[in-house]
Amino acid sequence: MNDMVIPAPFPEDAGGEAVWIDVIRKMDTVYADLIESQTALEERTAKLQEAHDFIGSVLAAMNDVLAVCDRQGRVQRLNAAMLGAIGGAEGDWIGRPASDLFVPDDAVALLDHMEAARGSRHVPAFELQLAGSDPQRSQISVDIAVRRDGNGRLDGFVIVGRPIGELQSAYRELDKAHRSLVQTQQQLFVSEKMAALGRLVAGVAHELNNPISFVFGNMYALRRYGQALTSYLTAMDADMPREALDDLRAQLKIDRILSDIGPLVDGTLEGAERVRDIVQDLRRFSANQEESAESFDAGRLIATAADWVAKAQRTPPRITLQLPDPFDITGRRGPLHQIMVNLIQNAADAIADVPDGEIVVRAQCQPDMNRIIVADNGPGIADDLRDKIFEPFFTTKPVGTGTGLGLYLSYNLALKMNGTLSIQPSYAGGASFILQWPNEPQAHG
Repeated sequence: MNDMVIPAPFPEDAGGEAVWIDVIRKMDTVYADLIESQTALEERTAKLQEAHDFIGSVLAAMNDVLAVCDRQGRVQRLNAAMLGAIGGAEGDWIGRPASDLFVPDDAVALLDHMEAARGSRHVPAFELQLAGSDPQRSQISVDIAVRRDGNGRLDGFVIVGRPIGELQSAYRELDKAHRSLVQTQQQLFVSEKMAALGRLVAGVAHELNNPISFVFGNMYALRRYGQALTSYLTAMDADMPREALDDLRAQLKIDRILSDIGPLVDGTLEGAERVRDIVQDLRRFSANQEESAESFDAGRLIATAADWVAKAQRTPPRITLQLPDPFDITGRRGPLHQIMVNLIQNAADAIADVPDGEIVVRAQCQPDMNRIIVADNGPGIADDLRDKIFEPFFTTKPVGTGTGLGLYLSYNLALKMNGTLSIQPSYAGGASFILQWPNEPQAHG
């Protein structure tokens, strides 16, 4: 019996074993890469699902109707508001032309605007009627925007619409709020003027007292003169002898009366006119109605405002007026008077605790522009507060000493004069308020 030789299953070669080990290692590496790729794919899928859910929640929360279309104008996505308006499920509309979302009469208009949007990212809003049955939601204001891919190529359209009924309701609410705001602003304006007038009462009373006292004094003198003239004329009517008349004339000082009565009457008229002007200024200051433009002496108006403020202070401030003579302009007295009172009062408050406090009012009158500067040497305004100085109710004064409305109203009055009111540091270290407005009759806006 011959001996059989069974060959070994693997060659006894060290190199062959190394090849198998290397293959197994590479398989392990490939498997690890597959696991890592699978993990990354699952993470990206989760993020995509999260983004999809987020976009879906945003679309569902929108009150505006929305449709997303491809570049051919076929529906790809609708939000809940759109489905609520047109009815049906989203799947019923996917792939259909976007024009099917609207009544047939508006389909051409939609296609025209989509075509126009291809060359532009935005087209003006226009009105269309949805194919729904709810009249409150079927008429909408539509905006169309294009969608582009990563390379900037047209990828589709986004159609967004808001029901006209909701827009009208929102407009009515906005208009109501605006009217209420305007009414409140007017009430604040009147209240601030009354508060300012209250602060100026003492000064105004002093202004009235001087001419009224002058008129009273003159009238008492005129009454005495009248009694003397009556006595002399009565004697003349009684045919009194000439010598007696001459003695009576000297006794009654008729010649002095005759020389004095003219200036006395003129002075009385001047005092009465001054009272009339002050009363008119008061009426104009406190009135809320519009006034017509007129030519007037702005220098006298500014001097009056300065007198009112100065005489209303416990310690009258030093006010220097550097005004052109003449300073005649055409415009409305009321707004300018109110602004000057507010600015000078503000400056007076600023220098109340300054030992050598001074207010300087300068004016420049050019052919097309007027400019008035009210400067003080008070503590000034901090840089971080200058942007707030004209805001309503903003004040740097202690509580109870300022309303925070004077400069705000002055700023708005300057706008009504088609002018501006600004602030800058004063040459003396305080603050300078600059009022500029056109030197022409201007219509209120």
